[in-house]
Amino acid sequence: MTEPGNPDMKEMMITNSHGSRVAPVIALLALVGCVALAVAGYYLSLLFVLLFTLLLVGVPIAISLAGSCLVYVTLTGRVPDVVVVHRMINGIDSFPLLAIPFFILAGNLMNNGGITTRIFDFAKALMGWMRGGLGHVNVGASIVFSGMSGAAVADAGGLGTIEIKAMRDAGYDQEFSVGITAASSTIGPIIPPSLPMVIYGVMASVSVGQLFVAGLVPGLLMGLTLMVMIFLLARRRGYQRDARFSIKAIGTTFSRAFLSLLTPVLIVGGIISGAFTPTEAAIAAVVYALVLGGLVYRTLTWRRLLKVSMETIETTAIILFIVAGASIFAWILTSNQVAQHVMALLGPFQDNPVAVLLIINLVLIIVGCFMETIAAITILVPVLLPVAVASGVDPVHFGVIMVLNLMIGLLTPPVGMVLYVLSRVSGISFEHCMRGTFPFLIPLLIALMLVTFVPAISMWLPTLIYR
Repeated sequence: MTEPGNPDMKEMMITNSHGSRVAPVIALLALVGCVALAVAGYYLSLLFVLLFTLLLVGVPIAISLAGSCLVYVTLTGRVPDVVVVHRMINGIDSFPLLAIPFFILAGNLMNNGGITTRIFDFAKALMGWMRGGLGHVNVGASIVFSGMSGAAVADAGGLGTIEIKAMRDAGYDQEFSVGITAASSTIGPIIPPSLPMVIYGVMASVSVGQLFVAGLVPGLLMGLTLMVMIFLLARRRGYQRDARFSIKAIGTTFSRAFLSLLTPVLIVGGIISGAFTPTEAAIAAVVYALVLGGLVYRTLTWRRLLKVSMETIETTAIILFIVAGASIFAWILTSNQVAQHVMALLGPFQDNPVAVLLIINLVLIIVGCFMETIAAITILVPVLLPVAVASGVDPVHFGVIMVLNLMIGLLTPPVGMVLYVLSRVSGISFEHCMRGTFPFLIPLLIALMLVTFVPAISMWLPTLIYR
């Protein structure tokens, strides 16, 4: 999305990378199954089987969603085919979605304007004196950058290049370097701003501002649990401190990064104070990044600006295409009362919110292993949100739970988009990236359980500010 020399990263957002490895016989069997379901009249089952068949053979997610829905509408004949187009247009006709291109553009401008380097240098001076210093620096820099971009891939592609090189040069194990970089990048969509939170807010009709505020403390909790794991692994592997504690170095790097560090203050502070809506905050971030990169640091040339703009247009188009395709899919699920059927299946657990949340977490983690985040949100919100609300879960709290689950999915095969990005950035195999990331799944899962079963972690700030 943001990293130079990686133009097909967008394609990874909508395509199952292992689709080409699926044996033709499996695709043929799935096709026969689709025909059998259509003949038997099980159209809703056909919808799901056809969707996952298309994904298995490598068809882009957006096209799989829209195509399977078109087949369903054509076979059932309940509504005209043109309804598919109307529903797709209505799915992206939403003002909060305007925040998406602006947050993407802001993240791209910061990655190409020298801002990430200044943030990393300040984080190193501030945290490099601890055991396993660059690991802590990695997390600290991701926390700061997460207040600017709102996308895990932007963090991995932008900061990841700097962080992995620095850790390699300092003698850290390659797998450890890639693992902590991958894990820390998942903080990006939790701490505001957050692209997945915007999508969830639109699908669930929930305040995006409240979602942003609700993600702040859980994001910091993720960083804290990762730093505990870094400390334990550093002691076990004998990693030392990477810098001496120096007030002078902190002051120098802080002064260089000061204007960059004001970006998350501008975005988060503006939203919390009510000065900006999330969409207006995204526009303000773009203007600020342009001023910093073009006028203050003078690192943003016209050629870079054109390149960044084209990347933003491509990425935005892909995301909105996914949202449009998923909106018609969600409409079909809603009109067939799929949520009510799921609630009926979970009927014995309705009086036990803990059991319901455990089941939902399990479903989300499994789905996150196989499906891109935005598509998963748009498909699952109409199904799972009513179940969660019926169990007494606040929709804002559930939004944080859903996004956190799907962020963990970015670190797991077979999709594991962040792992693919870092594999390309670091030059090591996907399998080694996965092995290095595995220890850091433990603190992330601990943070997930705490956020899930201690609602105050995500809800006390929204309650304090908005309610």
